[in-house]
Amino acid sequence: MSDLRETLASTFAEETDDETAQTAAENAAAFAEEYDEDLTADRVTDLLDDAPYEAFEHRFDWVVGELAAENEDCTDSREFRLDGFDALAADADIGA
Repeated sequence: MSDLRETLASTFAEETDDETAQTAAENAAAFAEEYDEDLTADRVTDLLDDAPYEAFEHRFDWVVGELAAENEDCTDSREFRLDGFDALAADADIGA
């Protein structure tokens, strides 16, 4: 998965700051490792290009949601999003 992470980090760095790019790449690679071993950088960047938002953070979170929707095993994609579990979200540890 390090190839996916490295490729995405490089691609994302063209659109956002290095820290955000690195975090997004790590999150995408973690999603791939857990739910979609065949996920490619091209698939992620194609979805990113199709995202209905302008800000990178919102576009990336949308991509994660789309990837999760395509994978019936992923029922909660918040851990892979840049926004993660926000203050209004249910506690991820309750009921797990």
